Amino acid sequence: MRQPIAVPPRSSRAVLTALAAATLIAAASAAPALADEPDASDALWISAPYDLVLPGADADGNAASQSVDVQLSHDNTDNSVSGGTLTVDAGELAGIADVTWPANCTEEVGSSLKATCTFGSLDGAPWITAATLGIRAEADAPADASAYLHYTASADSDFGPLDAYQADTHVTVANGPDLGLNQLPFNAKVGLNSDVAQPVRLTNSGNRTADRTILTLFASHGLELAHRYGNCTYADTDQTAGTTAVCVLDRAVAPGQTYDLSPATAVRTTGAALYERFDYQVATYTDEAYQQAVAGRPFVQGSGADFVPEPAAASLRSADTDDLNPEDNYRARNLTAENTADLRVTAPNITGAAVGDTVTARIGVLNKGPAWVASLGAGASVATVDVTLPAGTTVTKKPAMCDKTGERQYVCRTPILLWEKDRTVFAFKLKVASADALSATGTAATRNNDPELSISAFDPNLKNNSRTFTISG
Repeated sequence: MRQPIAVPPRSSRAVLTALAAATLIAAASAAPALADEPDASDALWISAPYDLVLPGADADGNAASQSVDVQLSHDNTDNSVSGGTLTVDAGELAGIADVTWPANCTEEVGSSLKATCTFGSLDGAPWITAATLGIRAEADAPADASAYLHYTASADSDFGPLDAYQADTHVTVANGPDLGLNQLPFNAKVGLNSDVAQPVRLTNSGNRTADRTILTLFASHGLELAHRYGNCTYADTDQTAGTTAVCVLDRAVAPGQTYDLSPATAVRTTGAALYERFDYQVATYTDEAYQQAVAGRPFVQGSGADFVPEPAAASLRSADTDDLNPEDNYRARNLTAENTADLRVTAPNITGAAVGDTVTARIGVLNKGPAWVASLGAGASVATVDVTLPAGTTVTKKPAMCDKTGERQYVCRTPILLWEKDRTVFAFKLKVASADALSATGTAATRNNDPELSISAFDPNLKNNSRTFTISG
């Protein structure tokens, strides 16, 4: 079970650093092309589900159909691709599943499990859907039976014919409940101190009933769960930067049923809200799954009435939950509140120093609020600070979260969150190596337009995001 991002408690000044590795691959041609000469290379790509789990027949011998979207794209947008053909070979599914072909696909003579589908221009969109197949398990298909769908494609382009590498979908027949949650719009703008309805729906796309389920919710620090129910336990902790709720739902979810979970998933923004995250997850109840959900954390039982999910209107059923996919048990949503956070760089002057002394330069980033700032999705530092230390000093110990970039230059990064009214401090141990240090100036300034987390997007006062400091006797 996925857990919210763990972060240090606000009493700690320890820094979370997300280490990322990047590899740059460069290829040089034997002779350079002219500046206005177009790249005459291109490649055609097929995108289709890697795995597909089909529910077997229910007690009445009926099996639910699943949709498979097969999409196409190509690399070079300067190359016009006018159209082509997609070939789908489902021959391995004989005796396991039936295929329903869309109107743009023509079955191969003598075979209902192989077809050629025509598609139009690939220009103007990163991906197009070349075919949407309907796949249904046969009534007598054995459980755990599996086979592959194979796809090949070719297209006509200005640069000549393009052929895609073969792609495949592994199809498996299974019996059991298949719980899924709809994906709410991932990025949403919300007001401050307001209730945010979240129309979360639970659907069983399998062929067996789930008698009990576990609903796990996570609302980040700037959000509050709007209701606290008696059949849910709640943990409010700075270790996970928010509130986690684990609810046991006793209402059975039969195959094809959809239930409304929006009362339990509704949240309220607080005065500290800015970049927030809401995670929601469902699982079939077992004692082991419940213990994994609470993970030994200090939960408190809710004091309200029990939450009982109600059947949702048929029109609310989402296509997201119409296929058997274990990934649809977990969803996450980003919410951005209309709020600000004033970051201030601090760098106190150092007095009473003499040549040969070791002093401490304390470079800090203070969040004056009112919002906290967190990057719970990308895991980026709230602030990146460029530091230039005074001439005539030698660093004897640098902060762990700072890297040297020049003779006296360092780049320092805060954790991925900064609580409201809290600060991060980078303490440099400096030896006053010469008298020059007693008249020199150091500087510290945040990078305000970092693409990972732009300070200028939320900070109303960038004038206090830089600071100079001196060392004197």
